[in-house]
Amino acid sequence: MHILTACNLSCRHCYINKKQHGKNQLSKQQITDWLKLFSDSRKTSNLILLGGEPTLHPELNTTIIVAKEMGYRVTVDSNGYLFHNLLEKVSPAQLDCLSFSLDGPDPAVNDPIRGEGVFDVCTNNIRRALNKGFSVSVIYTVSRKNISHLHRMGDLLSFLGVRKFFIQVLGLRGNSAQTDSEETSQVSRQEWLDTVPAVAAKIAQRGIHITYPKVFLEENESFECAGNVAENYFIFPNGRVYQCPLCEDYPLHSYEIREGQLKKNEGLCEDSLFKLDIAEGCVMNKLLQPDIIEYNSMGKPRYKISCCLLKQEIG
Repeated sequence: MHILTACNLSCRHCYINKKQHGKNQLSKQQITDWLKLFSDSRKTSNLILLGGEPTLHPELNTTIIVAKEMGYRVTVDSNGYLFHNLLEKVSPAQLDCLSFSLDGPDPAVNDPIRGEGVFDVCTNNIRRALNKGFSVSVIYTVSRKNISHLHRMGDLLSFLGVRKFFIQVLGLRGNSAQTDSEETSQVSRQEWLDTVPAVAAKIAQRGIHITYPKVFLEENESFECAGNVAENYFIFPNGRVYQCPLCEDYPLHSYEIREGQLKKNEGLCEDSLFKLDIAEGCVMNKLLQPDIIEYNSMGKPRYKISCCLLKQEIG
């Protein structure tokens, strides 16, 4: 749930698209009402509170408390600035995980992507959160700019005492879809396969739990779309509710929150495409970012792209 789209940073690869996602900030009552729409006492649901920068919202602490009372497992994804004294307003028992975004092992790599001074602020607040007993994770978005530095993250994570590490593939959405630079460009299939699995395995040997997207399926693996086999919702302040994050730059959302209710959209929506079976695997990837797919001389894809929500875990 994106509770606002405002942010204090201007990251080169930010996926927020205010034209599609809205510019408003949800009120405390809206957040509570919307959380009720997705609450189910029969299930364990994971809630990730996002922005923009979610700690800019003055009611984030009460949102966390209300969500926990509804039975959600709650994570906050932050750029590390932790506005409104969040660490003093909630306890580790109320917040299941506080996740920090870092895109480099030092300021020289991270700050050209995320902004000057961001590395120092973020790592200082990681230490503060850990010292207060919060469960902390770090997210690293891989691009051409920083993939060669991914292996150095192990030393930083161990030094800080972080035990959860998420490696993300760069999505061609928002800023990344509009510009072409090292910071906003995906790495090739070969670069990903040569680097990410091996680095993830090595960092995991330090006792750090690693999660990263599968991206490319093996020859004997079949494709499954999370839109068909799981319940995932990506909620934005303008009321749009997507099931596939690849679609978020387009008005293809399956649902919309209108008049306080979750309404199913009619006509051609993202879920109309989930059941299509194509040789390339993910239909959305084929439609929206086809350059990542390679074909042989017969015009057949050399591999399948997995659902972007399919993750590998080590540790």
